Amino acid sequence: MTSRGDEPLDVFIVAGESSGDQLGAALMREISSARPNARFRGVGGPAMTGQGLASLFPMSDIAVMGFVPVLKRLPTVLARIRATAEAVLARPPDVLAIIDSPDFTHRVARRARAKNPAIPIVDYVSPTVWAWRPGRARKMRAYVDTLLAVLPFEPEAHRKLGGPSCVYVGHPLMEMLGELRPQTADEFSARDNAAAPTILVMPGSRRSEIGRMLAAFGGAVALVAREYPKADFVLPTVPHLEAEARAGVASWPVAARVVVGDAEKFAAFRRARAALAKSGTLTLELALAGVPAVVGYKVPKLEEWIVKSLTDLREFVLPNLILGEKAVPGFLQEACNPQQLSRTLLPLLRDGPERAAQLAALARLDAIMRLPDGETPASRAAAIVIAQAERGRARQ
Repeated sequence: MTSRGDEPLDVFIVAGESSGDQLGAALMREISSARPNARFRGVGGPAMTGQGLASLFPMSDIAVMGFVPVLKRLPTVLARIRATAEAVLARPPDVLAIIDSPDFTHRVARRARAKNPAIPIVDYVSPTVWAWRPGRARKMRAYVDTLLAVLPFEPEAHRKLGGPSCVYVGHPLMEMLGELRPQTADEFSARDNAAAPTILVMPGSRRSEIGRMLAAFGGAVALVAREYPKADFVLPTVPHLEAEARAGVASWPVAARVVVGDAEKFAAFRRARAALAKSGTLTLELALAGVPAVVGYKVPKLEEWIVKSLTDLREFVLPNLILGEKAVPGFLQEACNPQQLSRTLLPLLRDGPERAAQLAALARLDAIMRLPDGETPASRAAAIVIAQAERGRARQ
């Protein structure tokens, strides 16, 4: 007769968008490495299905961003929440791991906890409680046993806010430094070329963001080009938004190169002297790549009052939050205009105090974000999920 410990580890894992799908796939890979007989159920995208997950439904059903788009898809999203929670409860797993997308995954977790408190719940990626709706941290204690943070300041933020047990497991970008930073003499030379600099223009990776940001960024590019006529403006984008990106830059008075996919994006990162970027994770990519940047962010007028009422607008640039200082300049809404953006970007292209100060600040990120030797974000996260699963077996 076999003991419960000899049975396959049963992990129910739920991701709601592309970045979560990538995290989920890496997590599954590490769990399988430690426990080869582990089995996985839940919701995921192509990366997770590639690791053996049979998703309950297409992840695209719930990968909805923005206030208005969510309202339009609300009946579908609510039905998927119910279906996912019912699948968890019908055959309780050893552990429920939810990944990011809190509007979806946390509702699943709350339903599961209410009906079966014995199921351990691990949340991978903290909601931005440190930026808006801080009361969510304390509420999460009721349905999250362990929170896996990808930003080093988050455990302390949750401690102060009364949130659940929170552990820093590292950011996956720390495993990509070789792709982000110059590796060849040609790439180092391009970075040092102040006369004909490569300038990244990054309006975001969602269709709505490109529409909002390209006008302000295009105006800034035109102003910068007056002083740097030999500049190479490069706009990285994703395949499904290539047409929108090319159409957007076609109206600019200055030529810009659109590059598609991660390989070309990272190649541009390794050559870039500076960047103009939308707020978000891509600002951390740039910071770890050692590319000085100016950050802008706009939301539609319809959503502006919501953002201003719920968000701490004093700081919205991710590298600054990690560093604890305002190293990377950022501009919101009306302040995110061509004149302000270009005026702030120009000194970063020259070898002067503004560029030197930002580079020195960015160089401190490695020491803050690095894990101990031999550990990766996925391996540390997997160890915690497995430990919670073992506790779950003891409870059930």
